[in-house]
Amino acid sequence: MNNEKPTGKDYVGSDTLYADVQRTMQLAAEMNTGWHSESEVRDCLRKITGHNISDDVRVFTPLHINYGPGVTFGRDCFLNFGCTLLALGGITIGDGAFIGPHCVLATEYHPEEPARRHQLLTKPIVIGQNAWLGANVTVLAGVTIGDNAIVAAGSIVTKDVPPDAVVAGAPARFIREIKK
Repeated sequence: MNNEKPTGKDYVGSDTLYADVQRTMQLAAEMNTGWHSESEVRDCLRKITGHNISDDVRVFTPLHINYGPGVTFGRDCFLNFGCTLLALGGITIGDGAFIGPHCVLATEYHPEEPARRHQLLTKPIVIGQNAWLGANVTVLAGVTIGDNAIVAAGSIVTKDVPPDAVVAGAPARFIREIKK
């Protein structure tokens, strides 16, 4: 398995990357079929990502993921039902992060210009420690969610979120600092 993080120009004609994507989708389909214990799901995630997954990580299936080697799970993080990880650009999920049901983390995008629109570009996503994404949040390529930040349900995050901030809306906007 190729453990290098791909760049945008690697996607056209990359047989290795294509094989990794197909393998990831096959393993994810197997993980999403039937009921599996938390331990079995973590074992599946270890195969999918090629990384160590801490025994305190919890993921409720189904989990839709296209490129396992691009995802890193922190300790004690939680992903709820129906999340989608488009991970060719790399996704880092910090320790203690909570990701609500049906969230989409999309590191991939296409250029605006029609002549280039079939190109696939990527930028990484970083979810900070103890960050909390409510249900149906979409995080776009290149975004960092700061430590302890809260993203309200239904938000679309197009820009970085500072640590200890609450954001909401489409596009997500700063609401206030976290109460301490």
